[in-house]
Amino acid sequence: MELIWFAVFAALLAGYFALEGFDLGVGLLLPVLGRSRDDRDRMVAAIGPYVLANEVWLVALAGTLFGVYPLLEGELLPAIYPLVVAMLLAWILRDAGLWFRRRIGGSRWRAFWDGTIALGSLWLSFGWGLVIHAAATGFAGPLMHPVGLLMGAAVTLLFAWHGRVFLGWRLPGFAGPARTGRALAASAAVAALPALALAGGAMSYLIEHSAPAATLNVLSLMVLPFAPLMVGAQVWIWRTFRPGKDADRNPSFF
Repeated sequence: MELIWFAVFAALLAGYFALEGFDLGVGLLLPVLGRSRDDRDRMVAAIGPYVLANEVWLVALAGTLFGVYPLLEGELLPAIYPLVVAMLLAWILRDAGLWFRRRIGGSRWRAFWDGTIALGSLWLSFGWGLVIHAAATGFAGPLMHPVGLLMGAAVTLLFAWHGRVFLGWRLPGFAGPARTGRALAASAAVAALPALALAGGAMSYLIEHSAPAATLNVLSLMVLPFAPLMVGAQVWIWRTFRPGKDADRNPSFF
């Protein structure tokens, strides 16, 4: 059962990087490709149908961490507590920007919230790189180690590339050549690699510090039956909002 739940953890982490990665990438590219207000509106609208569904993967991942690996909070999180808090604040800031940017029509209002989207996306992306380095060093080294900073930059650039591929698929011609679904799937697979590296590096520790078997059995009965619903919702969203069906309608989700 410990191996099954580790596989669930790894799948949730990889799914978050593959899906939320392009949301963060588009946020990173907002000041680069969004040269006009209309361009920025199109970019945000492009990720609009996917953001909340993609964030479900992070919520499920957090539930798995605290349910299956209850010792993490006491043993590991204190070592990176400032980083975790900063990433949570960046997440809130990014989402607030998405929700509030169009609530008032003033140019300064929109510029402020567009800036929060970009900054929140930047810190979340960079922060994940720092987390990966911290995990690789056993959460024992300094958070701002040079290698960690390089890893943060690498994850940030990876997500930006993933976001550009997504825009090429969702808005053909907007961010360079049009991209196919296969190209987007390939970039999602590459974006998931840091997550798999993080899970692989922590595998032995996680398995050794899993919750008791009785707890895992109860969690399996309570949680795993709902996994097909989450996957089915993702399939429905991607089929409903694929290019060619609504790409020209520019839905005002945010």
